[in-house]
Amino acid sequence: MLFVQVVLILIVAKSVGALLKKAGQPEVVGEMMAGFILGPIVLGYFFPDFHRALFRGAAELQLKVLSDLGILLFMFVVGAEFRFPERKRHGPRHGVLLIGACSIVVPFVMGALIAPVLYRAFAPQSAPTLGFTLFIATVFSVTAFPVLARILKERHLLDSEQGAVALMSAALSDIGVWVMLAIIALSLQVDGHWQDLLLRLFGLVLLCVTSFWVVRPLLKGWIDRVGPNAPYLLLILICGALIYASITDWLQVHSVFGAFLFGACLPRDQRLLEMLVERVEHLAVVVLMPSFFALAGLNTSLAAFSGVGLGLLALVLLVAVSGKLLGAGIGARVAGYPAAQSVQIGVLMNARGLMELVVLKIGMDLGLIDDRLFTLFVIMTVVTTMMTGPLLILLERQAGNRRLLGSL
Repeated sequence: MLFVQVVLILIVAKSVGALLKKAGQPEVVGEMMAGFILGPIVLGYFFPDFHRALFRGAAELQLKVLSDLGILLFMFVVGAEFRFPERKRHGPRHGVLLIGACSIVVPFVMGALIAPVLYRAFAPQSAPTLGFTLFIATVFSVTAFPVLARILKERHLLDSEQGAVALMSAALSDIGVWVMLAIIALSLQVDGHWQDLLLRLFGLVLLCVTSFWVVRPLLKGWIDRVGPNAPYLLLILICGALIYASITDWLQVHSVFGAFLFGACLPRDQRLLEMLVERVEHLAVVVLMPSFFALAGLNTSLAAFSGVGLGLLALVLLVAVSGKLLGAGIGARVAGYPAAQSVQIGVLMNARGLMELVVLKIGMDLGLIDDRLFTLFVIMTVVTTMMTGPLLILLERQAGNRRLLGSL
């Protein structure tokens, strides 16, 4: 049954992804939507018997194993790719830090303000109020660094001032989100014993310091000697990512942090990165990540739309969009960017993509959100990511019209 699952998931994910790509959307958006199609909201609603037979019991557990492996390998490559892009032009000083901070703080505060409403409606009984509030606020702060990079590349905006600033600000935003998630995950396990939290936090800091001051130089020296295509290099690196995932899981943070951290501490060798993209990312994105999207779809629920669900969905969308547009836009204006560029930076920072799904998965694993709230946030993720392209086109047309009027 697992093989039938995988074949069906791949066909649906790649078909929907290809259709969305033709419509000018990132292919990953179509694959995320494919998860909805395969979940209880579409396939389970119209063909309930087939859906139960396809994803029952052990079959769902096997799918989860593939999903977990896919997300770990993906985050490992994301960590290896992660680097602050060099600025192509000279812009206002400290603009990136200001925009990055505002794009986190404003949506974080707005998310914290509506968290009590979401808590009363959809929070699991076991979810602590403080942990839930911090997690919801963090969810609204996410910007998808990998998806944003692909959007900028497709629209030839990587060399533009606003594109470079948005990408660097997104990198800062992602760092802030990962730090906050680590703190939330650690705090949920302490049960009032703050010494345990301090010990785990010390272990996490020690792991980070060791990674960049010891592991990275050792890896760089070894890879420089043997070359990026040496036998067993890929095997050793994947084992390293899985070992790191096990360590952070033992520290009760989350396994994805370890995979990301190990990737981030690899030497910045372009040949090594190309090898990882070719041999690991393609496998993770093409074969394993669709299982992650399908599993996300299985965690959605029609119950999210009953009662106050639609009203809460509208509230979530309003806060998500306005938080990023206002946060990044205001930060850009204060940093000295013109209004048009500030709005464009805000639109770019609103893209959430796959990174948001990873954050939501962590929230479900930690027991902070249930399938209803997960459903609302997945819809928000898809909508905000799909908005980016059309809004950029609209802004470009308006800028063109203003230039035309100015020349008359």
